[in-house]
Amino acid sequence: MLFLKIPLLAVLLATGDNEDAFQEEISFKMIHSSSFYNNSWVKIQNSAWLGDLQTHGWDTNSGKIIFLYPWSKGNLSKEEIKDLEEFFRGFSIVMPQVIHRYASQWKFKYPFEIQITMGCELHPGGAIGSFYRFAYQGSELLHTQNNSLFPSPNGGTRAQDVYRLFNQNHANKKIVQKILSDTCPRLLLSILDAGKADLQRQVKPEAWLSIGSNPGPGRQMLVCHVSGLHPKPIWVKWMRGEHVQLGTQQSDILPNADGTWYLQVFLEVEATETSGLYCRVRHSSLGGQDILLYLKLPHNSMGWIILAVMVPLVLLTALAFCLRKRW
Repeated sequence: MLFLKIPLLAVLLATGDNEDAFQEEISFKMIHSSSFYNNSWVKIQNSAWLGDLQTHGWDTNSGKIIFLYPWSKGNLSKEEIKDLEEFFRGFSIVMPQVIHRYASQWKFKYPFEIQITMGCELHPGGAIGSFYRFAYQGSELLHTQNNSLFPSPNGGTRAQDVYRLFNQNHANKKIVQKILSDTCPRLLLSILDAGKADLQRQVKPEAWLSIGSNPGPGRQMLVCHVSGLHPKPIWVKWMRGEHVQLGTQQSDILPNADGTWYLQVFLEVEATETSGLYCRVRHSSLGGQDILLYLKLPHNSMGWIILAVMVPLVLLTALAFCLRKRW
């Protein structure tokens, strides 16, 4: 696996306020996952991702790559795309056969999952490195180290056996090295350039507060919802004054159907300790103007309710006193 030093091209010299848009590490990864239900039934899925954005899918019936954006092809030629399709089509046929053959020897117990991730990553400064990982049931068996493939230290004899078989397939190994050292870096840089309008898209989030399920007597679960944001990185905290509240918990950041993101941030507090709490949202689309949502719990309206109940009681008591005195 080669480690390349490649100029960032015009994509990293984007004009205007977005000139630093790609100065953080970003990766392009191809993911192959196989679900082995038994020794004759396997479900195959292939996809490709630029960071957290899926850019390519896979049609299992035709064996064709699905380009999810007009710029997903980058600068790859038709011949290169065809070669990639043939590689993944053949890989998706041969790999399950090999796994079935060695499942008993490697002590793979049905049903199980195999995941192979390979790709390249662009570092700030222009260096591009490649990676390859092979995992069984979420446990890594093979990985790259110092730009070469090795069995994972915690993989035991199973990792050694898989590594030995991988090294024996020189033709497949050569193709993978070419994809990682040549095809992937060119595709990464070209789709960053071609897709920068979408990748640099800024969408302001919407935020609102709610009360979650009752966590216990005398306590409340406060929830800050943030939705519709793009890009994905965001900072959301429950605060009082300038102090972040301990116990703040954040959900996973989940995708919306329109390509934006959604998350929730929780804080469990004593019902009597809610005064001055607010949710603070920071995002690149806000231009430094954070969203501040101050908590307005029903305790204010509760005071009005209590007042509405007490006033008639006081009046009734006074009336009863007057009537008694008159009687």
